[in-house]
Amino acid sequence: MHLDYKRKGITLLKKGQKGIVHALFSRFGLILLLFLVQVLILFSIFQWFEEFLPHILGGTALFTFVMVIYLLNSRMNPTAKITWLIVIALLPVFGVLLMLYTQSNVGNRALRKRVNQIISDTKEQIPQPEQAMKGLAEENPGAASLARYMHRSGCHPVYDHTAVTYFPLGEYKFEEMLKQLELAEHFIFMEYFIVDEGMMWGQILEILAKKAAQGVDVRVMYDGTCEFSLLSHDYPKRLRKLGIQCKMFSPVTPFVSTHYNYRDHRKILVIDGHTAFNGGVNLADEYINQKERFGHWKDTAVMLKGAAVQSFTLMFLQMWGIDEKKTEYEKFLSVSPILEEAKKRDAASQTSDEEKGSVIPKVSSEEGKGYVIPYGDCPLDQDKLGERVYMDILNRAQEYVHIMTPYLILDGEMETALKFAAERGAEVVLILPGIPDKAIPYALAKTHYASLLESGVKIYEYTPGFVHAKVFVSDSREAVVGTINLDYRSLYHHFECATYLYGANCIPEIEADFQATLAKCRHVTMETVRREKLKVKITGSLMKALAPLM
Repeated sequence: MHLDYKRKGITLLKKGQKGIVHALFSRFGLILLLFLVQVLILFSIFQWFEEFLPHILGGTALFTFVMVIYLLNSRMNPTAKITWLIVIALLPVFGVLLMLYTQSNVGNRALRKRVNQIISDTKEQIPQPEQAMKGLAEENPGAASLARYMHRSGCHPVYDHTAVTYFPLGEYKFEEMLKQLELAEHFIFMEYFIVDEGMMWGQILEILAKKAAQGVDVRVMYDGTCEFSLLSHDYPKRLRKLGIQCKMFSPVTPFVSTHYNYRDHRKILVIDGHTAFNGGVNLADEYINQKERFGHWKDTAVMLKGAAVQSFTLMFLQMWGIDEKKTEYEKFLSVSPILEEAKKRDAASQTSDEEKGSVIPKVSSEEGKGYVIPYGDCPLDQDKLGERVYMDILNRAQEYVHIMTPYLILDGEMETALKFAAERGAEVVLILPGIPDKAIPYALAKTHYASLLESGVKIYEYTPGFVHAKVFVSDSREAVVGTINLDYRSLYHHFECATYLYGANCIPEIEADFQATLAKCRHVTMETVRREKLKVKITGSLMKALAPLM
């Protein structure tokens, strides 16, 4: 199958029905106005307390002292503690009230309760294949310990007999994605952070509408931030007219709430319970370089075929079921992964593609060696799974850890893990964007450069453009490809997901892609750090104190 870059597919929004201007003068604009009014009211209340409380003799000093003691003894991340200490020191009363407001989780208690209930109810939904865990423990006890921890934090079993295909560019994932969607017979589940109308989404939507008309259960879920400028508020209704079930996660409402801090940053596609896609690629044209925003867009993804797909099916159903009373886990998880059937169809389509000269990587038709653990990270539980998986790989690495990430806004623990791995002799290499998408995160990333370089971490910037890939590969034996960035948003505030691989066939391809990407990068040295623009240095230094709140 060749991509037709001229064909737009289905378009549901007319010209002028998307973008910032339309958003401001639509229902979203009214919501934004009401939201800002509430912010001003809250700020005024805080100011009133700011003026009133200091008049109590010694009140402010005592108040600040008590809060400092509270912070030092809290379970909060150490870097976040420093941020709040600075805020409270500069604005004693306002800072304390702001911290109490954010820590009280106003507006998200119901969400937290529901999510934790779902995680608890589904903890044993997919049994751990004993042979897979036993095999991993025999090959690598350290990786098996990580697998046990991952399963403890949720229903994340370790699987064998799962074929994994790695896509080094979004274009390649998209081409295979269209082919696999055409083969769907029972259900299609899609959960993406960003959906934006254009060539990519238009062609996907065309297939989804056709499949829905054929009786396939098609469900689409995207994050409510798309309503800011990409999609209209009634977009789910428009999809339902095509026979497609659709939900927005946390749509914009006119009420000030800490609920907005938690976003659905996952990218999941599941087809018939036997095929799944995961990685950094959203459903918008820049992710396949059909539209240029920040130079060449470097992204990655994986496709799974086999038993491990069940975990992504469960992850989707967990998010879909947050506002549902009736659960559907048994209905969809009882569908056995039809690997043999999928292999035959893939072999036939692969032959056809080779005759046409397809450029996508060869899809693995083998059962797959090694082990696979799809996992999700929830910001509302006590396990910071995304960060701990990365740190465990760093701590066990013997030869190297090679990393691609778009953002580098580290807490003290992650920075220490990166430095320690390098200091004990492992080659730690980071590939970051050469052309940033956001000025402040770019400046914040550079505040870590000097410290990392001093410990022997090697840093490179992708000259052709923007790296959006989230990849860890270590010692030619284990890797992670998913949605989890090295920043506070991903590690602490977002719903995320990823695929952990040990000994999988595609790991040499992931490392080869890293080396090919490295060849297009500029090397960061202490000299280049010293020569960085003063504006970037000042921005990074000032914003670093507030990084955990971003």
